[in-house]
Amino acid sequence: MQFGIFTVGDVTPDPTTGRTPTERERIKAMVAIALKAEEVGLDVFATGEHHNPPFVPSSPTTMLGYIAARTERLILSTSTTLITTNDPVKIAEDFAMLQHLADGRTDLMMGRGNTGPVYPWFGKDIREGINLAVENYALLHRLWREDVVDWEGKFRTPLQSFTSTPRPLDGVPPFVWHGSIRSPEIAEQAAYYGDGFFHNNIFWPAEHTKRMVELYRTRYAHYGHGTPEQAIVGLGGQVFMRSNSQDAVREFRPYFDNAPVYGHGPSLEDFTEQTPLTVGSPQQVIEKTLAFREYAGDYQRQLFLLDHAGLPLKTVLEQLDLLGEEVVPVLREEFAKGRPAEVPDAPTHSSLLAAKEATTV
Repeated sequence: MQFGIFTVGDVTPDPTTGRTPTERERIKAMVAIALKAEEVGLDVFATGEHHNPPFVPSSPTTMLGYIAARTERLILSTSTTLITTNDPVKIAEDFAMLQHLADGRTDLMMGRGNTGPVYPWFGKDIREGINLAVENYALLHRLWREDVVDWEGKFRTPLQSFTSTPRPLDGVPPFVWHGSIRSPEIAEQAAYYGDGFFHNNIFWPAEHTKRMVELYRTRYAHYGHGTPEQAIVGLGGQVFMRSNSQDAVREFRPYFDNAPVYGHGPSLEDFTEQTPLTVGSPQQVIEKTLAFREYAGDYQRQLFLLDHAGLPLKTVLEQLDLLGEEVVPVLREEFAKGRPAEVPDAPTHSSLLAAKEATTV
């Protein structure tokens, strides 16, 4: 399994001090968090994509390219690439360029985002969100696999004898995860192409996550890519830890209560009971995360949100120390126990290249 972190890049006032970081401070903090993730032995850093305040990551490939130059092992990904409002040609070019710069340490997660106004800002109709996701990805999929593309669709100008440059590294496109919290159409899309499905289950109860993952696994097998158990699944999660669970709850409560997404809603206690959010000791995080397998099966990637809601950088780096030293080593060991041999590892550039070479021999 791969373990890592994802960020949404929100610029949120610290409710305990009232101070709001500058955009520059927040951007630099995200880089520091990525470097720390590699230092403590995590596998993946993923950034969101937003084009509105209070978020700063409007150009994920710029940030990931900078991080690529300062890391050696970390897989660089996105927690949302807006397949609906970005031009698929530009996505193809940007991520192929990043793939070369990062020596293959690149994949990405397609999503529609959760900001309605972004659609008209980029000349799109939110009522066409699913159709945009389907058509744009169909084109992107071809652009990475065909040297010359003729194409015509509904949402962008036609292409005639078009070649996207640079071509994917070693002729192997970046691996794609399709991320969705609630849309079965996106699980179906991931299954159709044999791509990964990422369910960011930080807001939903286990029953919902189970239904979405089971749908994807069933349809993955239906399209002939393998058994349901061989489908490629990723999950999100959110944690806050201290050695003493009472200390964790007391420290995190003001951040939870004022968070830009779920603040001023359910109580911390209700939210932790009903969703995967874990606020407590490292052992509690281990136990709750291991329980994900009970309803998602053996899966390939687990990403945690650590830096949301105005938490200061110092605190986030402390969380990463706990994650890398006390949590992830145990999770690696425990998730490996009883894992069926036919369950694949998370795809990497090396494994995808080996698979390609094996089919061309």
